Amino acid sequence: MKKAINRKFTFIDLFAGIGGFHIGLKSAGGQCLYSNEWNSFAAKTYEAWTGHQPDQRDLRTVDIANAIPSHDVLSAGFPCQPFSLAGVSKKESLGREHGFKDLDQGNLFFAISDIVAHHQPKVVFLENVKNLRSHDKGKTWEVIQSTLENLGYHVTWKVIDARNWVPQHRERVFIVALRKDLWSEKDAKSFLFPDGAGLPKRNLGDILESSPSQKYMLTERLWEYLQEYAAKHKALGNGFGFSIAERDSHTRTLSARYHKDGSEILIREPGWPRPRRLTPGEARELMGFTSEIAASANLSGDYPQVVSDTQSYRQFGNSVSPLVVRSVGDEISRILQTIPSNHLFQL
Repeated sequence: MKKAINRKFTFIDLFAGIGGFHIGLKSAGGQCLYSNEWNSFAAKTYEAWTGHQPDQRDLRTVDIANAIPSHDVLSAGFPCQPFSLAGVSKKESLGREHGFKDLDQGNLFFAISDIVAHHQPKVVFLENVKNLRSHDKGKTWEVIQSTLENLGYHVTWKVIDARNWVPQHRERVFIVALRKDLWSEKDAKSFLFPDGAGLPKRNLGDILESSPSQKYMLTERLWEYLQEYAAKHKALGNGFGFSIAERDSHTRTLSARYHKDGSEILIREPGWPRPRRLTPGEARELMGFTSEIAASANLSGDYPQVVSDTQSYRQFGNSVSPLVVRSVGDEISRILQTIPSNHLFQL
């Protein structure tokens, strides 16, 4: 069988964060034409790592027709807090709305659908928390799926655990929607989401620094508090508490709240009296921002830290792994090659 020509594709990067989609899709052969990230700290990191300056306006205020160019793939990791288990619990405790009723973040999906309606990209590539599918008894998912289908797309999805790419248990739902006038339903069903099988596994010990600064060691008071908190909940029969990750295994999911106490991923450092947090550099590696994927995306891979440790931890906890994005992006690139080349936008 003749090997397909590896044609490049164009993409836009919405709710761009620190560049997980950008780096992953560029590594898969894509070229970014437009990015949008309203958070100034994340935008600063994004530009430093990708060389691309994102539009920092609220996406809902952007002139879709003139500010956003036509593109092959629309990618977006739209805000997950309105749908995540932790986000929903927190909002409920504060008496606030969540999901699509969250006026600040929940309706941002409809900003995406407006862009899809206008530009009709060939592929829509979205990522969110696993809980998206069960949020509000499945009603949230029904709205997302029906909206994309009504816009003319076949919707496919898979929950992927990043564990086969990075030493972290991190389940996220990845959604790929294919335009109905370009692909049949059978084509859409043939879309192969990766599972990471066969990739060389990395354990936590593979990414840890040999001489981390002691400033990342927990204070005496914080360590006492975490132990007391865990003991109290254990007595109540709950599973809440800190987690010390073993070097020959993988970690829990890194969250945006990691900067507060580091409790979900603590490290035993030989000779230190108390556990420590991950350093920002280790957290970056844990998310899959490696020198290898940067090189494959023709980026320097220096990953300078241009924000505080607190902001860095928040950014990593909210990010998507570029290694997983690249694997899905490779399949997107493959299926784009099944349509005539004149359907792709010229680079």
